[in-house]
Amino acid sequence: MTEERQSKPRNLATRAVHAGEEVPKPDHSLITPITLTAPFAFRDTEDLRAYAAKEKARFEYARMGHPTQAAVERKLAALEGAEAGLVFASGMNALTTTLLSLLSQGQHLVITHQAYRRTLQFCQQELPRWGIECTTVPVGEEEAAARAMQDNTALIFSECPTNPHLYLPNISRLAEIAHAQGALLLIDSTFATPVNLHPLERGADLVVHSATKYLGGHNDLVAGVLVGRATLVETVRDFHHTLGGMADPFTCFLLLRGLKTLPLRVQRQNETALQVAQFLEQHSKVTQVYYPGLPSHPHHQRARKQMRGFGGVVSFEIRGDWAATCRFLDALELCTLASSFGGPETLVYHPAGVTRYDLTEKERQALGYTDQLIRLAVGLEAPEDLLADLEQALAQV
Repeated sequence: MTEERQSKPRNLATRAVHAGEEVPKPDHSLITPITLTAPFAFRDTEDLRAYAAKEKARFEYARMGHPTQAAVERKLAALEGAEAGLVFASGMNALTTTLLSLLSQGQHLVITHQAYRRTLQFCQQELPRWGIECTTVPVGEEEAAARAMQDNTALIFSECPTNPHLYLPNISRLAEIAHAQGALLLIDSTFATPVNLHPLERGADLVVHSATKYLGGHNDLVAGVLVGRATLVETVRDFHHTLGGMADPFTCFLLLRGLKTLPLRVQRQNETALQVAQFLEQHSKVTQVYYPGLPSHPHHQRARKQMRGFGGVVSFEIRGDWAATCRFLDALELCTLASSFGGPETLVYHPAGVTRYDLTEKERQALGYTDQLIRLAVGLEAPEDLLADLEQALAQV
């Protein structure tokens, strides 16, 4: 007989280590094991009957859940203060499955304009194919969201903070607007993590993460998660069983491992990112820094109120043209040119460069992807080494 470790009264760091995991574990293992099986066997026909009649909770087939996944989901729910969690094969799988589960033909959603471009693409181009309308409003302008609400609006979606300028919506106000209409509020909290922000405490109904980033924390897995009210999560779970996109046991094992060190890693990245942002803001080769921990950021006061830390991503614009930006990026030695964030390695990303061949100049400008914009995701290196690398690269601009 196993029992789940109790976690609610405990500190976030303690929950990260212990919450959601059963004790004792199989064969008295200290670590939750990887359960590698596709089907789960029934003892006899009575066991099968009890499962089919929903008298007994157990696993049947790995696409619909497995023990390693269940442990991750319980831990994530504990970290976010949620009733339930659900793991997916990727962050986009988590978002698209959630939206398709909760929205129907003839309904409408409101989305803030600063979001991951694939998210915007899905909402603006794909959902209309199913008869679901989408209205985009500026992030941080909640009254614009209120004006965009329609009789058929079923959901408001926003990232917090946003990618890549790290703007913040007023989550409590968005929740008021959504709930007054009988709509739901869905927040993508990937950039914040449960260490820095708890959207559910501010009225959000559901929270989604790309677990590929901080939650996994080692740049070695791809997964997504959803947490929130149990009734809503179970609605999504039922549809998820049909669509597939389940995270495999090994991925869930890696994610479980990453979550145990999440508070330590994020605290370090918060501290380093603030040092980097302050350094960049004073540098003559930098024209603009976007980091909510800086008083110069337009949503700094909102970040101080909503967040426990300001995150590990700093975006900035350098002085010069496209060629100058390329010289800077090519001169970096410690910072690696790659498109993710949240791991031990510091990564640098050039949004305009990545989208140069599949978005028009007008589309890039609408997203704020100037030629000079750079997103820096700090890792776990010593801050002085990162600053030295940035200094020598900026000297090439």
